[in-house]
Amino acid sequence: MKIPFGRPILGEAERAAVLKVMAGPQLVHGPAAKQFEADFGSYTGGHATSVSSCTTGLHLAYVHLGIVPGDEVIVPAQTHVATAHVVAHTGATPVFVDCDPETGNISAARIAKVLTPRTKAISVVHYLGLPVDMAPIMELARSRNLFVVEDAALSLGATYNGVHTGLIGDAGCFSFYPVKHITTSEGGMFVSRHQDIISRIEKLKSFGYDKQVGERTVPGHYDVNLLGYNYRLSEIACAIGVEQMKKLPRFLEQRAQNYAALKAALVDVAELRILASDGDAVRKGSHYCLAIVLADRIASKRREIIGSINGKGVGTSIYYPVPVPLTALYKNDLANVPEAFPNALRISQQSIALPVGPHLNPDDMKTVAQAVKAAILECRS
Repeated sequence: MKIPFGRPILGEAERAAVLKVMAGPQLVHGPAAKQFEADFGSYTGGHATSVSSCTTGLHLAYVHLGIVPGDEVIVPAQTHVATAHVVAHTGATPVFVDCDPETGNISAARIAKVLTPRTKAISVVHYLGLPVDMAPIMELARSRNLFVVEDAALSLGATYNGVHTGLIGDAGCFSFYPVKHITTSEGGMFVSRHQDIISRIEKLKSFGYDKQVGERTVPGHYDVNLLGYNYRLSEIACAIGVEQMKKLPRFLEQRAQNYAALKAALVDVAELRILASDGDAVRKGSHYCLAIVLADRIASKRREIIGSINGKGVGTSIYYPVPVPLTALYKNDLANVPEAFPNALRISQQSIALPVGPHLNPDDMKTVAQAVKAAILECRS
């Protein structure tokens, strides 16, 4: 692809940072992790601890909150399957809700309809980096003594009423997969407003040790007082993360410029609508990508349209190919019928995600728009 959907932007600074770690004696529990966590916490305005992925961070959140078999957790139908998997791994039951057709986000009104006495938590996904309308969800959660966990995988740089995503609910987790806003090759970050929560997560992610490496007065001597996991992030990954954080403001600025340019070029195309993800006065989006939703009359030709766009050298993706409750794993639940998730189903079946990442510029957006328009024109004939 001349214009790939996403590409990690790694340079000499990241290479030098990795080589520095490799030349040293410590590949985990070291200074790079501490620096990355401190930088991330400073940027978001909270406390942070690195984890091996966003998925493992979310799993730790539910373990910390005491979610167990018999509990129910509200989960968006329109999300990556990991959002539901982490609930299922605790033994609890994901209860799916449909999304808003204009944004792909869930709402307090939809959540309220499926609450039961077994509901213990609400999973909030900031779809494509646009913050969910959190105030009514938090009000609902507090009125019912429910936890709120934010899946902020795509929302680094996004804020709601000036508060960074991940720090509004009880816990939040970010992803550093290669095409995300920053990358560590693979990895994630768990954030909280409270240092005591971070301290417990640090133990849970490291087997349940009562003393971390730097806290042991006798090397190798520790006890275990929690049933923990091995969910740590390596020094090499964290060293990359330190350098990526320095570039994040420029990355976000480039994404915003690209998004605006592509939106302006496509806004008048009658056969599509642009899924709202740039935000407003309250919600500042992270501009992860620009998703178009094809009109019903051409939706059946999505595969051909994608093929045409790709054939012109422009990369695309789909977020996500099927609503989670309708995947082969979860659809065995008789409640998970297509009619229950019409908005998520339409976005899954009719949307195309277009690139706006910082590996591109506004001129590239002209090429993307031209490829989309040409593909739609071809489908008319």
